[in-house]
Amino acid sequence: MKKKKKLPIGISNFKDIIEKNYYYFDKTRFIEDILEDGAQVKLFTRPRRFGKTLNMSMLKYFFDVKNKEENRKLFENLEISRSEYFEEQGNYPVISISFRNYDEENWEEGFKTIKTTIANAYAEHKILMDNLDKRELEKFESIWLEKDEGDWKNSLRNLVQYLYEYYGKKVVVLIDEYDQPIIDSYIKGYYDKTISFFKSFYGLVLKDNEYLEMGVMTGILRVAKENIFSGLNNLEVHTILDDKFTEYFGVVETEVIQALEDFELEYELNDVQKWYNGYLFGDKKVYNPDTRP
Repeated sequence: MKKKKKLPIGISNFKDIIEKNYYYFDKTRFIEDILEDGAQVKLFTRPRRFGKTLNMSMLKYFFDVKNKEENRKLFENLEISRSEYFEEQGNYPVISISFRNYDEENWEEGFKTIKTTIANAYAEHKILMDNLDKRELEKFESIWLEKDEGDWKNSLRNLVQYLYEYYGKKVVVLIDEYDQPIIDSYIKGYYDKTISFFKSFYGLVLKDNEYLEMGVMTGILRVAKENIFSGLNNLEVHTILDDKFTEYFGVVETEVIQALEDFELEYELNDVQKWYNGYLFGDKKVYNPDTRP
């Protein structure tokens, strides 16, 4: 009897899922479709628990120039390995940040969390410090050490430039749950300060940035463009109403059927359809893999 794979309940790290041989719905064609898409900056809005963070983790391991050969092994036998775009694997410096766990009662505490998130991104690239001049090094350290006087609004944009100058390659920026601080601050009454910061923070790195190869963001909401993305004419938003990219978030019906067969649970299909009902994203029926009946 063939041993069944474990289900990756609550795991959103792509490397862990592949290396530990968890059951995985192959979403790697998402990479090909992203590369074929013409927009420099892409925003994908989906409800919670539709695999956004896992997809962003997958993109990081695919594009990142660091550990290129080791990461290449993660994609062997997956769909992207049979694509002409597999040659793009490991070709770019990558910045990956996430605000998915942001939950603060006021702007002062919120800004501390934001600073720590950005500082952690700097810490991942501390090798850059050997390549910076005195002025750049002072700027880098002020962010890395979470100093109040750091140039926080420009911090992500500056890190993109430092990476470009070090590797000689444009940078991929991944921002997971970009809108969580905005949603949280709106509910708790400090929206104005939050939106003011992020309008500059996102705009400076994503708009007219000569060092940016591509930006990919995920979130729950499309915050009105005039509020946060004004002037960002290189942005393309993909919502649940679009036909494009719908199969990469959540689990489509063919994948549900295949999973039930793999776990010898074909007779449960009708129950699964009743429990999860399915969402219609564009023209595809999509199931939420983390919803409980």
